[in-house]
Amino acid sequence: MTVDQAGPDMATSKENEPDALDSLGRWTLRPGVSVTVLPHGVHLRGWITSVTLEGGAGLPMLWGRLAEALAGDGGAELAQAAVAGSPLRAALVTVIGQLHDHDLLVERPAGEKGDAAGENGDAAGRWLGAVADRPAEAAAALIRSRVRVLAARPDGPLARAAARALDRAGVRAATAEAADLPDGQVLLVAAGPGEPSPFAAEQDAEERSVVVGLRPGVGFVTPVGSVGQARVDADGLADRLRRREALGGAEHPGLSALLASSAAQRLVCAVAGLRDPSAEAGDARLIPGLPTALVAEREPLRGEYRTWVGPVLVDADRVRPRADVRTLAEALARIPVLTDHLAGVLDEPDPGALPQLPAALVRSSVGGEILVSGSARADLARLEAVCRAAELLLGKGESGLEGEGGPVVGAGAVHARGRALRRAGAGAAVQQQDTRSGDTAGPFGGAAPVPWSPEPGRHPQALHWWSVLVRRLGLDADVAVSRLDASGGGAVFHAEVQVQGRTATGGVLGAAVEASADDAVAFAALSAVVEVQAAADAPLARHLVTPSGAVASLARPEATALWEDAGWTTAWLAESAAREPELQEALAALTGWSPQPWEPPADAHADVRALWSALRQCGFSVLSARPGHRTHPTLTEGSR
Repeated sequence: MTVDQAGPDMATSKENEPDALDSLGRWTLRPGVSVTVLPHGVHLRGWITSVTLEGGAGLPMLWGRLAEALAGDGGAELAQAAVAGSPLRAALVTVIGQLHDHDLLVERPAGEKGDAAGENGDAAGRWLGAVADRPAEAAAALIRSRVRVLAARPDGPLARAAARALDRAGVRAATAEAADLPDGQVLLVAAGPGEPSPFAAEQDAEERSVVVGLRPGVGFVTPVGSVGQARVDADGLADRLRRREALGGAEHPGLSALLASSAAQRLVCAVAGLRDPSAEAGDARLIPGLPTALVAEREPLRGEYRTWVGPVLVDADRVRPRADVRTLAEALARIPVLTDHLAGVLDEPDPGALPQLPAALVRSSVGGEILVSGSARADLARLEAVCRAAELLLGKGESGLEGEGGPVVGAGAVHARGRALRRAGAGAAVQQQDTRSGDTAGPFGGAAPVPWSPEPGRHPQALHWWSVLVRRLGLDADVAVSRLDASGGGAVFHAEVQVQGRTATGGVLGAAVEASADDAVAFAALSAVVEVQAAADAPLARHLVTPSGAVASLARPEATALWEDAGWTTAWLAESAAREPELQEALAALTGWSPQPWEPPADAHADVRALWSALRQCGFSVLSARPGHRTHPTLTEGSR
């Protein structure tokens, strides 16, 4: 058959194929969809979606015919009136497709016509029709469900409010006493296989549980999980929220109702196969793939879902490995989870009144002491502050150096490995300089001085930060650069910025280990700038964190603008990121060491294990420090 012969036959075949109008009888408009007729179109608003359809003056009339079909015979008469291949039928198919795309249609039960999703006035039925893909199956699952409401005080307001909320959703609930539950917590359990039903010997499909807790002025609802997971989540949330408990004052009467109804809704959605309510919020701050907890406060009365990285993982979906952070945007999105003032594990870095020029500074608290971090940009400084604060807390007690010999934290494996290898290389470089005598070679097997001066042809970033240090800040500084050759042939450059008259740290104000001499000078000069700014504006800081090129692997943009030359920070970081793999290989060969994953010892404090677990769940990596390594005090990683 030739193409010319096949064309008309294929067109006729397509015209005879069933389309969206032929299958319209299976669907009806979701309950609660609001319709606004426009002069040349129609606007529809559903549960969480909306669409505006615009065309000619006849579109409102077309919608009227389609709405009658959805509420009546399902479009059989309309399908006969709209001839296949006609513009009318094409317009109807287009409108129906838009309704499907925006989830404004719901499949009606077989054999029923009209609104099949709850015109009987049942609130739960209409709600399921508005939100469920298959309302009939969801309703059947709720009818079969059996829920136990367990509490130390079954007659308390929280337990009674939860039972009422379940009853309104069409779920039979039995309240019972559970003496082992803490006061102020209520456990809701949908009976699973092998679990005794509170009403009869019936068995449901799968155990699902949620805990609602109320403390003075604050409360929570755990993610849905097994009984064991829900209870350890409740213990973790109660512990972290203890510092937010209100002292005195009458409890808000709506707080217990808010929490109980939210807990019932989460459990009902899980039983009915609906999306968790947190997914309906559309909150970009929630991290996909991680569980969420509802936290409510009485002043003002409000509830908000927050990403929850609990200290204990029981359920299989919690234990599975999380993907490493790969970009700076991902890392910055997870910092608010780790530093959440209600449910987090670290203090949030904040610029506050600290200067942001020439370098950006942020401040946080770790172990009751002030930590200041600086970098070329505030977002990079925040990331460095979080990583260093986590290292100090994880390594507490492992050495007498305030965590300097403890683990290394990074936003993903590449960032963490870069930080660890730079730390090891810098420490070894300091040892080589301290032990050198005559022609004796250091531990690198040879270190050659590299002349460096701020002259034309040098990298713009190195010239910029050197100029800031000596001209803007007015320091009488020199820089010493050495090339440290690894056995594998790779090159590593070590730079130290030395200031005349500075004796507390041997005259060294900033240091860096990078893949090129210009990069090493740039980061060493930037570190010196941060040191000077912090000394002037945050003299009480106990810990100072200065930048390194390890962050370039995260901050590298997918593409740079045409005007972003090497003088722009983004272009500079992109260049550094391209050299990072080779640098890490050279540092590994240079030090003879490869960082390995780190875990807390068996006798570690619960807070240490909770922090380690939270970091891993957020895609951060925790690596071991080099055995026997001590960080040089002038570098970014140590105490001031």
